[in-house]
Amino acid sequence: MNMEVKTNNRVFLSGTVFSDPQFSHELYGEGFYEFVLEVPRLSEQKDYVPVTISERLSGSVKLTRGEKISFYGQFRSFNKLVGEKSKLMLTVFVRDFAEEEDSNNPNVAELTGYVCKQPMYRTTPFNREICDLLLAVNRAYDKSDYIPCIAWGRNARFVREIAIGQKISVSGRIQSREYNKKLETGQSEVRTAYELSINKIFIEDQSEQ
Repeated sequence: MNMEVKTNNRVFLSGTVFSDPQFSHELYGEGFYEFVLEVPRLSEQKDYVPVTISERLSGSVKLTRGEKISFYGQFRSFNKLVGEKSKLMLTVFVRDFAEEEDSNNPNVAELTGYVCKQPMYRTTPFNREICDLLLAVNRAYDKSDYIPCIAWGRNARFVREIAIGQKISVSGRIQSREYNKKLETGQSEVRTAYELSINKIFIEDQSEQ
């Protein structure tokens, strides 16, 4: 694993276990579990973040509902077959536990990757500027995670002109938000989206690679 892969995807979360861990899958004989972490925002709102943890780590702490935990990890993506369609799923993969005092901010994410989709700039009915972009973040063993990111205000104006393939670094928080999805039947259902809400962005110099 090269040094870039070790540092280009870093997350710190501190919150409360919102759902009991459920078995997810097994890889090379090791089991992995999923649960939801309730993470407070600096405002009074909360984010509900999906988390994946290996059985080796899960045995070292209590992960029952209501327990408070803090950990370092990576924001990862994977494709899951839902019906006949492949859906991009997002999760925070736990790498190591931490003390709650390690950070005053309970939700910190730092990513470095490549813009892999044309940024989508828009304004809300209240004239708030938003720009969505998809970041490809390299992982070990020639894998990549595809992380949706969202920028606001002046950051939205800045990232809307970024070219596909540009290497950038972003920092912010992992947020969850509900939205209404219109179905082919004409009905709609409430779904949850997960993304990195950007507060800082830096254009990397690709000539140094």
